[in-house]
Amino acid sequence: MTLDLTAGGGIVWALLPEILLSICAMAVLLAGVPGGKTREASGDRADSLMRLALSGIIGAAAANAWLHGVNVVGDSGMIAVDPFRLYGNWILLLGAALTLLISIPYISEQRLQAGEFYSLVLLATAGMMVMVGTRNLIVLFLALETMSIAAYVLTGCNRRDRRSAEASLKYFILGAFSSAFLLYGIALVWGATGSVTLPEVAETIETGAGFAGLLLAGMGLIGIGFAFKVAAVPFHMWAPDVYDGAPTPSTAFMAVAVKSASVLAFVRVFLEAFWLLYDAWYPVAWWLAALTIIVGNLIALSQTSVKRMLAYSSVAHGGYLLVGLAAANEISTAAILSYLLIYTLMNAGAFGIVMTVGGHAENRVELDDFAGAGWSRPLLGVMFTIFLLSLAGFPGTGGFMAKIFLLQGAVASRLWTLALLLALGTVISYYYYLRVAWYMWMKPPGRAEATEQPAAALALRATLIGATALVLVLGIFPGPLLDGAMAAADALGLFSADGLLGLAP
Repeated sequence: MTLDLTAGGGIVWALLPEILLSICAMAVLLAGVPGGKTREASGDRADSLMRLALSGIIGAAAANAWLHGVNVVGDSGMIAVDPFRLYGNWILLLGAALTLLISIPYISEQRLQAGEFYSLVLLATAGMMVMVGTRNLIVLFLALETMSIAAYVLTGCNRRDRRSAEASLKYFILGAFSSAFLLYGIALVWGATGSVTLPEVAETIETGAGFAGLLLAGMGLIGIGFAFKVAAVPFHMWAPDVYDGAPTPSTAFMAVAVKSASVLAFVRVFLEAFWLLYDAWYPVAWWLAALTIIVGNLIALSQTSVKRMLAYSSVAHGGYLLVGLAAANEISTAAILSYLLIYTLMNAGAFGIVMTVGGHAENRVELDDFAGAGWSRPLLGVMFTIFLLSLAGFPGTGGFMAKIFLLQGAVASRLWTLALLLALGTVISYYYYLRVAWYMWMKPPGRAEATEQPAAALALRATLIGATALVLVLGIFPGPLLDGAMAAADALGLFSADGLLGLAP
């Protein structure tokens, strides 16, 4: 099929995955109205609604696969149908699917509104997919707000937990500030160039027709907005409290999907619209990456809560990804894509096991609660150890290959200091990741274990086993993953052998 983006129907077909997700979200919300009052009824309802929501993700994935074979003609300037967007969609759909699959026992145990939770996950995912695929800054802002508002509510969806409400309020207030920075930056870019479309902004910069001072100010404010969403230091202050206070399924979703969408949108905007201003934003990206790696890893060392430790480690991983943005070459951009896919698998799996060990509650997330868990639950212990090793970057795991790709990108742009910081951050992270494994295997059990619902076993354990297997397979056979990521990065058409059209240092 030939898809003409200049025709009205072409845009509809281009947005087919997002449209299917939105329709399914409405269906899940309506189907979840007559929820059960008992824990058993709530569990049955959550299971049926999860299946409905998962069918929407499968439908969106099928539409995304169909778009790979579409011949695109014309350019609306609003929606991109390129491999970069489609690869990003796979990452986001995977993150949403993993969130749904690991959340069933938690939702039934805490008697949350399953219809609300799953519909918000789908709507947030639809917003994220538009973020990654749009070339229009106004559409980007609307998509980002769709994602953000859903994330605020997901953070506070446990109405009986004061910590959840506090985290939601913090996230909302700080998120509103970051959105204001982003919107003001978009306004300044429009004032400087007369356009909010990424290719037209880049063309105006190339011809020198824009107002330089106004443009730099707008670009800086947009960068601040994205840095907040990525949780880059010093804009990370919301992440630990929000991740720690939110229900764990919501934390897992924010840690993998929200971060992935923010990083991918950050990359598209700065590499498509502001590539000629690379000399201006490169030093800022360099320092953001360096500070985020250092601060995230150092503060994670002192955490005694596993959930909070994973929150600070997520900050550090954001710094690793910013190394790829600072490098601004084809290898580093492909490394960002492959890193995010592997990161989604290992981080969602880690949070799924934190939920399981904690009995699908929020009061058993300290290190002492994991003492002896490896011997009492050997399968979970082995899987969690693999996820932790992968997060640390241990050879033979997907996390190791992901970091190797980022190092190659940094070396290709001769960013020796950032490459060294990435390596040192990885070494530091071994301590706090392996400390959890040491508690699981080397310390005697502490408090009595929380009971686990038998119904939770099948979907959750199958998901964790599948994620573990993929992390190991991608650590041994990373070729197809990197090939697809290289093709997606090449679709941006901005790279020469020396980097960003030869501009990278």
